[in-house]
Amino acid sequence: MRRKFVAGNWKMNCSLSEAQQLAQDICTSLEKEEISVDVAICPTFLCLSSICSLVKDFQKQGGSDIGVGAQNLHWENKGAFTGEVSAPMLHDMGCSYAIIGHSERRTLFGETNEAVSKKALAALQSGLLPIVCIGETLEERENEKTEEVLRLQLEGSLAGLSPAQVEACTIAYEPVWAIGTGKTASPEMAQTVHAFIRNYLTQKYTSAIAQSIRIQYGGSVKPDNIRELINQPDIDGALVGGASLKADSFSEIIKLCSL
Repeated sequence: MRRKFVAGNWKMNCSLSEAQQLAQDICTSLEKEEISVDVAICPTFLCLSSICSLVKDFQKQGGSDIGVGAQNLHWENKGAFTGEVSAPMLHDMGCSYAIIGHSERRTLFGETNEAVSKKALAALQSGLLPIVCIGETLEERENEKTEEVLRLQLEGSLAGLSPAQVEACTIAYEPVWAIGTGKTASPEMAQTVHAFIRNYLTQKYTSAIAQSIRIQYGGSVKPDNIRELINQPDIDGALVGGASLKADSFSEIIKLCSL
């Protein structure tokens, strides 16, 4: 049985003080809850050190186990890469996860499948667990190219990883047309795509590996739609955007996934 995994992608939001308050509020809201899912919050690079320390202190006091993740990284460990942050730096800071290949990285910053693969490998080699994002645009869906696009993204983004390394990854399916738009794939639509992804992983690797990999859904996830989504057999959690910026809504999503 795959353990559900809920991660909050804060994107380019929250000043340091706002991020600290949000993290504290999330911790407080989960303090006395029986949480049966894995949880991660992913603030900006600016806030990672402080949030890692805050979460660590919370756990020392007996609070729920909350991981911290980065929203991106560079595939080299160090060097002349102005403005970049490496996987070893993030791991040393206390991060456990890294979001890799988010559609905004792909569309706004030209990130390729090859770059995603190199970043995923770098993350794994430094002890970080990658959340590898894939997803189709509205035009691609309307032209019935969803499976073709996702197959190419999976092939390219996981290229160069061993089966064991692939098994350590989380796949996040985020239909680009549903991110930040308020639109959400119906539970049945999302399940169909998640089943396709798991079938691809079965054919490419093994059934055992495919069955152990968690596949999150992302795209306007909210407390009022998460139960229908999470009840689908191949949806193993959520990568939450806007709703993760409010402690009450993010906590409610976590609690609903724990039922």
